[in-house]
Amino acid sequence: MSPEPVKSQALKVRRLQDLPVEGKRVLVRVDYNVPMSGGRVADDTRVRETLPTLKRLISAGARVSLIAHLGRPKGKPEPKYSLKPVVSVLEKLLGQHVAFAPDCVGPEAEKAAAALQPGGVLLLENLRYHAGEEANDKAFAKSLSKLGEVFVQDAFGALHRAHASTAALPALLPSAVGLLVQKELEFLDRVIGHPERPFVAVIGGAKVSDKLGVLNKLVERVDALLIGGGMAYTFLAAQGVSIGKSLLEKAKMPDAQSIVEKAYARQLECLLPADHVAVKEIKAGAESTLTQGMAVPQDLIGVDIGPRTVEFFTEHIRSAKTVFWNGPMGIFEIDDFAKGTLSVAQAIAKATKSGATTIVGGGDSLAALAKAGLSGQVSHASTGGGASLELLEGKVLPGLAALAL
Repeated sequence: MSPEPVKSQALKVRRLQDLPVEGKRVLVRVDYNVPMSGGRVADDTRVRETLPTLKRLISAGARVSLIAHLGRPKGKPEPKYSLKPVVSVLEKLLGQHVAFAPDCVGPEAEKAAAALQPGGVLLLENLRYHAGEEANDKAFAKSLSKLGEVFVQDAFGALHRAHASTAALPALLPSAVGLLVQKELEFLDRVIGHPERPFVAVIGGAKVSDKLGVLNKLVERVDALLIGGGMAYTFLAAQGVSIGKSLLEKAKMPDAQSIVEKAYARQLECLLPADHVAVKEIKAGAESTLTQGMAVPQDLIGVDIGPRTVEFFTEHIRSAKTVFWNGPMGIFEIDDFAKGTLSVAQAIAKATKSGATTIVGGGDSLAALAKAGLSGQVSHASTGGGASLELLEGKVLPGLAALAL
């Protein structure tokens, strides 16, 4: 009997394990939208996360062609967005030669894909060098389909985009999700449908508007909602608390108030910062003030949660069985304002060691884990912040819908 397909958002999608790939030309969409510095890959996390899928395909003797995007080159080649620097990273991680094609479609790309031997790997140049990718152009998708006999979707971080390589391509080839996408769906579906309780969500970041959908969904599911970061000041202002010169989305104050009211109606804890680190100017080395309560003095800007807030946020995380974290607690890129975010990262790593299921999503949260030296010390680090948030909101991701059985 064939194994059950992956289920997500009431959709069923075929798994890599159930797709015949032995000896075939396999086209794989990966997410290699990695940070670059000085022409080199600065963080190879997203590359490493694709290794289980790639190794399975290589061991099956598949001839593997990889397509991906990097940055926003606006439909034309820009050298700074070339994927070529990823080749050396892949070669080191896989322990084998990786070929590179200077385009992702056309005769040269097709010739490179056809030349692959069983177990061989080819990385093709940036999909977004062609306007047809972001335009979800069917002709562009058809050109891509010539590179393989079957298609594997393993770019979780791109599933929320209706682009040619995510939404149009799966209709042209026998398709399945890769092992990374399967892992992402498994963990996020656990949070959506079957979290072990207590379930605590820690949400930060700059703006309420970026997280409004997921906040409205989480307030229906969690046992405690901990709100920090710049968005917390809009929540505090909605409660009539003075926030000084801190970040404020005035138009979103009614939405923030609505989320607090929903929390009270459900009798769950919706916790806002009880104290803050505040400054007159946002810069490294700025003289900081620790507020004595929720209010921020009129001439100051809140830049991090204070020690009392860290203490009770940590207590809730410590007692949780499931934790979802997305977004920093302050301007953590500046070391002086990073303590709150790093403390949350440490609390979540400790909760993981104690047996909690912990899921961290969003580039800033993953960067904070790395800054704290805690990468790999949570149950699951989601490679797609936007995709994970949209899944939690209950949205149907175009890249998953295109794969539905």
